[in-house]
Amino acid sequence: MLFIAFPVICYVIALRRERPGSLRERIRARGWGLLLPVIGLAFAAMMTGNHVLLVAELVASCLIMLFAPGVATKLVPFGLLLLAMIGANLFHAYRRSGEGSVDSVAYVFVVGRMGLLVPEAVLFFATGIWLFIHVRAPGSERIGRAVARWWQGTAAKGVRRGQELLLLPVLVLALLLLHPRHWLGISWWTAAGSLTVALLAAVGALLLMFRSRVWAVTLAAAGLLVLGAYGVLLAMYWPGLPGWRYGPIQLYLASTSLKGCVAEGIVLFALGLWLAPGVMGEHLGTRTEVLEQRVRTLTRTRTDAVDTAAAELRRIERDLHDGAQARLVALGMSLQAAERLFPTRPDVAMALVSEAKEASSQALTELRDLVRGIYPPVLADRGLADAIRSLAMDNPLHTIVDIELPGEVEMPVGSAVYFAIAEALTNAARHAGAGSVHVDVSHRNGMLKARVTDDGAGGADPGQGTGLTGIERRLATFDGILAVSSPPGGPTIVAIEVPCALSSPKTSTC
Repeated sequence: MLFIAFPVICYVIALRRERPGSLRERIRARGWGLLLPVIGLAFAAMMTGNHVLLVAELVASCLIMLFAPGVATKLVPFGLLLLAMIGANLFHAYRRSGEGSVDSVAYVFVVGRMGLLVPEAVLFFATGIWLFIHVRAPGSERIGRAVARWWQGTAAKGVRRGQELLLLPVLVLALLLLHPRHWLGISWWTAAGSLTVALLAAVGALLLMFRSRVWAVTLAAAGLLVLGAYGVLLAMYWPGLPGWRYGPIQLYLASTSLKGCVAEGIVLFALGLWLAPGVMGEHLGTRTEVLEQRVRTLTRTRTDAVDTAAAELRRIERDLHDGAQARLVALGMSLQAAERLFPTRPDVAMALVSEAKEASSQALTELRDLVRGIYPPVLADRGLADAIRSLAMDNPLHTIVDIELPGEVEMPVGSAVYFAIAEALTNAARHAGAGSVHVDVSHRNGMLKARVTDDGAGGADPGQGTGLTGIERRLATFDGILAVSSPPGGPTIVAIEVPCALSSPKTSTC
């Protein structure tokens, strides 16, 4: 019990050391290094003789996980690979010395009989190889570069027509091998059940072949690799491994010769390796096309964002020059004239001061409108939800607002969505002939969704106006989309979707 209690205490301390958050977030912060004490317990269960080494190994794994999580993450794949090697050696001892000599050894999940020892060792080996690459363990980059050089030298142009037919013989071999009576020990299984499973599997394979040739060849290549490796394992560990027939070789007979398993396994594995480069090239080619399209989209949206920002700066400069700046110049001239006229004609000077006061008020109003067009103050002060409600209150049409936002939207995204909704409401009031508008805003599955629906005459064409086109470019900067549905007779629906994450809701001190 002490050997289990100590890692548990270390787990509690390690998770409490992380920043506040849910248990899942704390576990993710620690990463794969949390498996190191579990691997240490697995080794401890097999080290029955040397108690000093057992305690030292277990304490070391827990302390590394606790104080050096990065190192623990790098050590986990090596521990899994070592467990796989120990499992293979245990099974060799099981076959050589008989069941009674090793049945008391606890191999992680296997205690007693060793019937499932090899599959468990294979699982540890596969997981260790995957983690070795995933966590970038020492030496993984060098091996990755070597594999990349080999891949570039052997990659094919892709999947050829007709290769998907290999899925059928692979399916037949798998069904013969995985006979329920010999694989799962189901004694009541009948020939009718086997035929039903075979027919269902054949129908599924044919549907996959017609639907996606690439995925059919992918499954065929994976099946050939697995079946080929299993044939070699059969020759090494039979009868410890289950199976009924391995191709033409009958595994359920005591007089079975396993030399054919090696030859058949090598052939199947080589065939799988022959298919693998074409399959991987096909999948990597599809992914490359997606990435290239993504780069083109990002380039276009970046150019649109730069052009939009430049146009906005020119608009602000023009509005300042033609509006507020001109009024302020006139204000200064009026005040200068009033200053000169005060000693001689005070009544005229007072009139000029009144005009200057009115001009200053108009200049202030224009500056406020200009600032509101750049970034609405209500959006910065109260958030997107209240900013949309403010738009609805100012809209001349009867506007219904439904907003479900459990948190605050990021400022740049909120600004783009705000102006998109403002443009849709303006179009509904000016051009649609609508009597009411419904605004629906929500956030689901990482997407901010907004919909503006009016009961107008419809027939709107986004291509004829520049307002929605500019809004669409603005949303595209954030990978957002804007769609308009406006059939003749209405209704007109403007849908907006932008991927974004919500922050915690603001709290008010009022």
